[in-house]
Amino acid sequence: MMMHRFILILFIGLQFGSVKAQTKTPDQLYGQLFIDVQMQNVLKDGKTFVDCIPKREPAKILADYIALKKANTSFSTLNFVKENFILPDTATTAVITANKPVAAHINELWEALRRKPAAKIANSSLLDLPSPYIVPGGRFREVYYWDSYFTMLGLQVSGENETIENMIKNFAYLIDQNGHIPNGNRNYYLSRSQPPFFSLMIGLLAKIKGEAIYSTYLPVLEKEYAYWMDQSAPTRHVVVMPDGSKLNRYYDQLNTPRQESYKEDVLIGRQAAQNNPEVYRDIRSAAESGWDFSSRWLADGMQLKTIQTTQIVPVDLNCLLYNLEVTLQQCYALQKDTAKEKQFRALALKRKTSMQKYFWSPQQSWFTDYNIKTKKQAPVLSLAGMYPLFFNLADLRQAKLAKNILQQKFLKPGGLVSTPLNTHQQWDAPNGWAPLQWIAINGLGNYGFHDLEKDISVRWIDLNTNVYKRTGKLMEKYNVVDLQLKAGGGEYASQDGFGWTNGVLLSLMKKYGYTL
Repeated sequence: MMMHRFILILFIGLQFGSVKAQTKTPDQLYGQLFIDVQMQNVLKDGKTFVDCIPKREPAKILADYIALKKANTSFSTLNFVKENFILPDTATTAVITANKPVAAHINELWEALRRKPAAKIANSSLLDLPSPYIVPGGRFREVYYWDSYFTMLGLQVSGENETIENMIKNFAYLIDQNGHIPNGNRNYYLSRSQPPFFSLMIGLLAKIKGEAIYSTYLPVLEKEYAYWMDQSAPTRHVVVMPDGSKLNRYYDQLNTPRQESYKEDVLIGRQAAQNNPEVYRDIRSAAESGWDFSSRWLADGMQLKTIQTTQIVPVDLNCLLYNLEVTLQQCYALQKDTAKEKQFRALALKRKTSMQKYFWSPQQSWFTDYNIKTKKQAPVLSLAGMYPLFFNLADLRQAKLAKNILQQKFLKPGGLVSTPLNTHQQWDAPNGWAPLQWIAINGLGNYGFHDLEKDISVRWIDLNTNVYKRTGKLMEKYNVVDLQLKAGGGEYASQDGFGWTNGVLLSLMKKYGYTL
């Protein structure tokens, strides 16, 4: 049995493509202690324990726990954890701005959200990074992949160009070390990535430092592409469509409960395992999408136990990979490598053709996901359908039709809902999220719909600003339907800080001439 466990751990390590040994994840280190802490809600939030730092050798902690628990029926797991671990700071760093305007508050928040490189701590789940970075805030005390692009938009407005470059250097480092950018810099996130915004980050940096930067980052752009196209590891992100063309899906490498949301996943697994033996992978793959969770991934559109993420070919992911192919084409053009330039031009064109075929729904006048199990377009409309406009992949007729649907079904007093459905999942109505506002707003601008573009921007700016005036906080997400209520849904309480909200808000305020 022990030999089988060793082989499994070795196989997982090879899957991740790591070039150096990784510290064991918390579930591997602490066994029954991990299970008990998570299943009994000892620390309330499942992410707290996996971010703890042990005060001594994990094996000795586990052995003592088992012995003490066996000998004492009134044993307190909570007290044991407090005695043997350094708990992470679960409170958001207070930033007192003395009623300063929101832009001034954000400029002070950058320092509160900044993390500096530190010496590697034994048996910590945190993956070391060489350069300073910005975290989202609250329980999210590490860098996150797709969050960071939207955070960078605000850092650019604040003149934090060095921070942008440092964060990009960190992502390049993670690709070199692991073969991909993990969900976040924790070892329990290594089995998945997040929406691949790295090529957009490079584009942002190129506007600051010039096109030569593309050559600097070409090797890691190639590695990220290889990861998503199953060329560097058997990730199974690639899907062969009915006509033989290739598109991509989200696909976590593990089919086990997430360490940071262990109890939540186990409970869903008990409901769904009989009908879906891949339920944990589907949950994890939704986390890779960044939309954890949404009706997009649910077979019945409502219940998490019907999750089927790996059966969905998502429109947003394929738009991002199209942009990566175009970026690689641009890199090779700058290097005068005509053969590879031609190769990636052809790959991008093939993807564009396939996306038009499988994602555009004339019946719904919207770009939707595609279900490979039913061989039909998904019935759920979501703001992911605005990604083709953001990347100029729609024709003008499609863009006009999409604009009308956006106004009819998504536009609310505070901005845009993620989907028109209210499922109590946090990536559905009534919630609005900064990254999706940015994608939709700029997608409209690309096709000349400037009145609606500005209308949505002003609604979002006003909502963010008014909540800040009432609470002194900038939130992870907002209720865009009832402006007096907080956003809801999800596995954890709404977080403040907040990286991508700060970034999008500053960028929109600058664009429309607000005081900064």
